[in-house]
Formats: sequence, structure tokens, C-alpha cells
Amino acid sequence: MRGQPSVGGAAGSCPGRDKRRLACAIEGVTLTIHVVASGSSARRTSGTRAKDSDRNATCQILDTALSEGQLSMAEHGERVKAATSAATLGELQSLVSDLQTAAPQLVVPGVRKRVLPGMAPGWGIRAAIAGVLVLLGVAIGWGLYGNTPSPLNFTSDPGAKSDGIPAKVLTPPRQLHSLGGLNGLIEQMKQRFGDSEGYSLTIYPDYASLERPDPADERRILRYTYRGGWGDPSTSAKDDRDVLVDLGKFDVEAIVGVMRGAPETLGINPADVDNMYLSIDPGSDVTAPPGAIDLTVYVSSEFGGGYIELNADGTVKQINYPSN
Repeated sequence: MRGQPSVGGAAGSCPGRDKRRLACAIEGVTLTIHVVASGSSARRTSGTRAKDSDRNATCQILDTALSEGQLSMAEHGERVKAATSAATLGELQSLVSDLQTAAPQLVVPGVRKRVLPGMAPGWGIRAAIAGVLVLLGVAIGWGLYGNTPSPLNFTSDPGAKSDGIPAKVLTPPRQLHSLGGLNGLIEQMKQRFGDSEGYSLTIYPDYASLERPDPADERRILRYTYRGGWGDPSTSAKDDRDVLVDLGKFDVEAIVGVMRGAPETLGINPADVDNMYLSIDPGSDVTAPPGAIDLTVYVSSEFGGGYIELNADGTVKQINYPSN
């Protein structure tokens, strides 16, 4: 063999001159030639059984092809898996035949290391390749989603990565029996429905109920509840008392003033009030112009209740005092 050292003297003697034990005579150093590219001698054909060194050399070519952009990550992984399990040189050659590779080189391994019992030759290279693929996947994931100093720092999850979106604090009207609350509620109607029209609007201290026409069926009404926003409606049949009016067309400041004095107006101790609400409905006065509305402030306690009927400008139509 070309490059084979002489075996004369004590260092070159082997019992029975068995060539297979030549490695013993040269203190464990062996010169070998690894041929991976096409073209082989008569002793190395496509059907020749592959060695671990052949498989490792093929994996190195595949790694180079990946770094040069000849292979994608998926293709590289598939070919490396096939190379590590290839049985013949022909199988290895088929994995690199379409790649641009350098000419075959003379490989001179160093002293062979002992293989621990139970470990197949070449296991270290395979483990290293698997480790590289895992680390590459971690690095890619960190690059896309990570918000830590390094891909190996797992102190924070991807959801904590800063996205630059400022917080949006919602401030819908909640105290509806105030000047700002009533004006805010009417504005919420206009934003949600495009106007403040409807059949009826009942306003409690912190929520409201609105009845509007059903645009899909004129025989029905839609009933919405407001709690910081208008929820999904329920439906019911329309009757003759349901007249469409502008429910926001009244003197808000005057009505708020009457509401705040309503308990004393009705002779009810404010500390005893357990419920108060404002009801806005189509006007009941047949002499009033079309579109007129009536507003009624209801106040109740465990000792009785009463109500105040108002015009849209806040003037009093009637006071119904508690019966007791």
C-alpha cells in the first residue's frame, strides 16, 4: 500500500506475519485513504461496505454544503440521517453526487482511541451532529422570539418580549346620574348606533337599558344593556306604544339637578334610598309636538317610593309623593 511504513526490526515484527495485525507492529498508527468522491479502485466499489470514517467524511461534506447554501436545513437533516445509517459506499456517494465538493483528500488519522464497551464506532460524531442541530434550532428560536441576553437564558418566556404597543386604558362613563355620565352615555349611543334614537331609555346609577328598532324586522324591537359598552341585544315584539323619538334631546344639566334633589323633593331620607333611576320615553301629551319626550325620576326605599315627571327642558309636569 502506498505510504505504508516498513516493518523491520522489533518494532516491525508480528507473530506469524499476519498483515491484519500490522497496526500492532507500528504502535497503533495506521495510514488510511478515505475516498468519498466518485471513482474508486477495484477494491472500493459502490457495493463496498462503508466504514464509520466514510460516513463521517460524508457528513462533513453535507455540513459544508449547508453552510454554503447548497442544502436547506431540512435537506441537510435528511441526508445526515441517511449517511449515518448507510451500509455501502454507493449509498454515501448518492448523498453527495449532486453537490459541489472539493477533490478527495488524503486523511491521516492519529492514534486510534479505545472504544468503550457497548458503544458503536462513530457514536461521538453522530452525537456531535445531533447536538449542533439542537443548538442551531435553539438559536433560531431565540432570534425570532427571545428577549433574553442569550439563547441559553430561559429566565423569560417569549410572551414577555417587548412589542412597543402602548397600554390603552378604557374610560367609559360609569356614574351615569352625573352631568358627565349622562352626556357620556348619549355619546356612547351615537358612537354605537349612529344616533340617539329609540323607543325607551332607562338609566340606573351604573348601567342602562335601551330599546331600539330592529332593522331586519319592523315588528320587533332590540333591547340593549349598557355596562361600560353596549352588549348583544335581546328581542321582543313591538306594540303601539313604541314610538321612535330622540332619547338624547333634553336639558341634561337641568335633569341632573332635579335627580340630585329628588329624594328630598319626595320627602325620602337620602340615607334610606335603595334605588333611583331615570326613565326616558315618548311623550304622552297629545297636544305636544311630534317627537316630544317625557322624563321620569323614580326614587324608592323600604319605607315607600315616589316619582317626578319632567319635560325635556327640566320643568316639572307632576310629582307623585310616597303614599305613606
